[in-house]
Amino acid sequence: MEVLAREEYMPRIAAHEARAAVWADPRVARRARGGYHPVWDFLFDYYPLRPGHLKRWHPGVGVALEDAADLPQAGWRDYAVAPDGTVALDLERFLAHRGSEVEAVAELLRAVATHDAHFDCFGMHEWAMVYRTDHPRHGLPLRLGADGTDEVVRSHQLKCSHFDAYRFFTPAAVPLNLTVLSREAQADNDQPGCVHVSMDLYKWAFKLGPLVPGELLMDCFELAADARRLDMEASPYDCRGLGLGVVAVETPEGKAEYVARQRGLAARAEPLRARLVAQVEAALGR
Repeated sequence: MEVLAREEYMPRIAAHEARAAVWADPRVARRARGGYHPVWDFLFDYYPLRPGHLKRWHPGVGVALEDAADLPQAGWRDYAVAPDGTVALDLERFLAHRGSEVEAVAELLRAVATHDAHFDCFGMHEWAMVYRTDHPRHGLPLRLGADGTDEVVRSHQLKCSHFDAYRFFTPAAVPLNLTVLSREAQADNDQPGCVHVSMDLYKWAFKLGPLVPGELLMDCFELAADARRLDMEASPYDCRGLGLGVVAVETPEGKAEYVARQRGLAARAEPLRARLVAQVEAALGR
């Protein structure tokens, strides 16, 4: 067990809270006035981690905090306070009720790491979600209009490999996908080039909860935010009014930009995935 002195961990807590506040505070302010941001609030709605929880800094597996009995961590679930005031995660208690979920997350992450990365989908999943429908999901205007959007879908082979994107395809788009996807086969189909697989590292990080150091959680969150930006800039929606750009994936130039940014996200995701697996293996004593 590594024991951090107060002068070591207090700056880390402050830095984490400031880093999280960049995203959490605007979300809280929007909700207070009844507002909604269709791009960034997705990170709190689809991935249901409350802003206050994003600000929580965990030291991670095998790290204790000296002289910390006065800190909020001392009262958090699955933390224990020693007689000398040292605070640490009670790993045995945590794994008693979350162990199976931890194993499942690690199994999926390990499987993804063994798969080849593919970069030929060109973000068509978002287009498939509005194919031949009068009800776009995000309440945003379609950049090419309904007919132009449908034509883009018809002129491409849909190659989505991520079930949580595929499940939102319109009924007309589902049979156009190269592969029939299912939740049961997610570990077989998720691949490290997928923008949504990179984005999902944030989901797995917060599901692992106190096993994950706050810095790693924020690394995953910021990756998810960058993936979300690409997702929406390459989507059929016109997000320029929200301060985003356009990646026109219906053109050769747009496809090239999408793939370059997709590769960049995948390169950032790889070490984060490995770090998450390492935290689980440390927790399980492997």
